[in-house]
Amino acid sequence: MRTRKQTREEEYAAEPRPTVVSITKVEPPTISPSRREVSRPSSTPSKLPKLIQFPLVTILSLSLAAVGYSLTWRYTKGPMAPHARLLTTWDDVGIVTGWRVFELALGWFGNYDGYDITALNILSHGPLLYLLNTFYEVPTSALLLTLAIETLATYIPFRLLRPLSTVHADPQHAPNADIVTDRPIVLLTTLLAGAIYSVTLFLAYTTYLPSYLVVYFTSLPTIASAHETTYVGLLPVTLALGFAARAFIFTPAEATASSRDKPFDPVSASLRETVRWNFWGWSAQTKVVIQRTALLMLISGADTFVQTRFTVKGVETPGAAAWSSVWVIAAAVTGLALGAVGSV
Repeated sequence: MRTRKQTREEEYAAEPRPTVVSITKVEPPTISPSRREVSRPSSTPSKLPKLIQFPLVTILSLSLAAVGYSLTWRYTKGPMAPHARLLTTWDDVGIVTGWRVFELALGWFGNYDGYDITALNILSHGPLLYLLNTFYEVPTSALLLTLAIETLATYIPFRLLRPLSTVHADPQHAPNADIVTDRPIVLLTTLLAGAIYSVTLFLAYTTYLPSYLVVYFTSLPTIASAHETTYVGLLPVTLALGFAARAFIFTPAEATASSRDKPFDPVSASLRETVRWNFWGWSAQTKVVIQRTALLMLISGADTFVQTRFTVKGVETPGAAAWSSVWVIAAAVTGLALGAVGSV
């Protein structure tokens, strides 16, 4: 027989009770790394077969330059015609065109992107255009338009067929992004490189260059500009070259991740490894500086020599060599200085 107490307990248990939820902490929604990566700008490599990519780059570059000059002949080649040397032999045509193709090959197989090749193009064409403006009085507008055509003729093919590097496509996520994107550092390194180009050119004007201009530039109207040049007067040109040099050398070097190679052990290393370490045992950033400085010296020196010797009337080989040597020295000292700044 059930008691009154048991009955009350059963009724109490059967009654519905409110559910109490205790909230101790509210966690914000998390974003997985994979979703963060989606928001970054990215560019995919060309799907064209690699075998035809460089020939296509060459054809596009030469075609774009030809079309550009055809459409703007009156404003580009026209003002330069009185001082232009005609390519009268197939050897001359082969040298100029062959060097152009070789220059594109160095950029393509060196794995440089559109921004790199643009900076390199400015540094290689700048000396000749400065020569024409300073000593042959070719209008600045014609030279700037010429530089724009040459730059676009190299940038567009590379941009179409090769994605930008991380430092150019997404500098905020590149290694050492705080240095690469810091505006005061950009300004100071540009001023440093520009000052080196100014000093190098000014010293050349005060030493050996005027005599070469007189003797080996037979169609040169005057060399008064070589004696009237000041540091301030050179700044518009040299700052542009300094900005391009910083973009080509300093920025990619600083955006290079530190190498994680096995430390060199002189006890267990072979003779080959020891020799390699002594000549190439630099940090990853220093290697980038050395490689790009060497390429800049080659491109700016050879391009200046070829274009001056074969496209400007009255220029002889020693004169073209003397003019190109100025820019080779400036490139070498600039690379050394930017490398030293980056190693601090």
